[in-house]
Amino acid sequence: MTATPTATVPTSAETVTIVEVSPRDGLQNDPAVLSTGQKVELVDRCVNAGVRRIEIASFVNPTRVPQMADAEAVIAGVTPAAASYIGLVLNERGFDRARNTSVDELNLVVMVTDEFSQRNQGMPTQRAIDTVAAVAPRARAAGLFTSVTMSASFGCPYSGEVPLSRVAEVAAQLAAIGVDEIAIADTIGVAVPRDVRRRVAAVREVVAGTPLRAHFHNTRNTGYASALAAYEAGIDVLDSSLGGIGGCPFAPKATGNIATEDLVFALERSGVHTGLDLDALCQTAEWLSEQLGRPTPGLVQKAGPFPPR
Repeated sequence: MTATPTATVPTSAETVTIVEVSPRDGLQNDPAVLSTGQKVELVDRCVNAGVRRIEIASFVNPTRVPQMADAEAVIAGVTPAAASYIGLVLNERGFDRARNTSVDELNLVVMVTDEFSQRNQGMPTQRAIDTVAAVAPRARAAGLFTSVTMSASFGCPYSGEVPLSRVAEVAAQLAAIGVDEIAIADTIGVAVPRDVRRRVAAVREVVAGTPLRAHFHNTRNTGYASALAAYEAGIDVLDSSLGGIGGCPFAPKATGNIATEDLVFALERSGVHTGLDLDALCQTAEWLSEQLGRPTPGLVQKAGPFPPR
């Protein structure tokens, strides 16, 4: 088992940790269903590009998300200890499946609005928080690093605007449970830099030092600006997906995570070190496009790094 990652806190160091989510969040809503072997190769390619935290599986009902039906097989197939591998769980049944694998981290999800939570998880937000409270101690006892993603922190596809106070309220409850990390997520791609700064500040004020992560979609072409704003606000762990693939099955039109290679280009050109090999990321994004049978949204894989090498 890979060692539990050291929790990160905002520092003055010009570095960012990238959490690669293409094997899970990227593929979960894709019309192309990749084989277990293709998924394992995707993970291995990410590792070879330098990625050290990778979300690779989802322990959810396979009838609802068939793309993730082979979670156990994917985890069994990846190179042990090459990275910290993350599995998504939504409830205690998912946790029971996950703990029987060699997964290193768990990521739980809480939808900030009740309507989205009901449609996505079949329960209101408070019950989802209660689920985190039930799973987190069991995960801690099993030695698993546990994060929680607060989905729809910037806007809800059903309820519209999400009050800042609601996001802070949910974050405070999650921090009180004692999770290792909280991710602020723009599930439908409506965030802009000013709102990012405001929400990061409001969350940080109530989480008593719990490390923060940020997750952005590029649905409305503001994802990269939002990611850079999150970094400038002190968040040094950012999610992204090779090629910019992904989207939530239960959020209409919520397409497109920010592309890992595009994010790395923007960060490195801004003097922020990621430790990732941009050429290898671009090559893997091109390979992924071939596996999916269509072009992916990312742009740097098409244009190439700069200056040309």
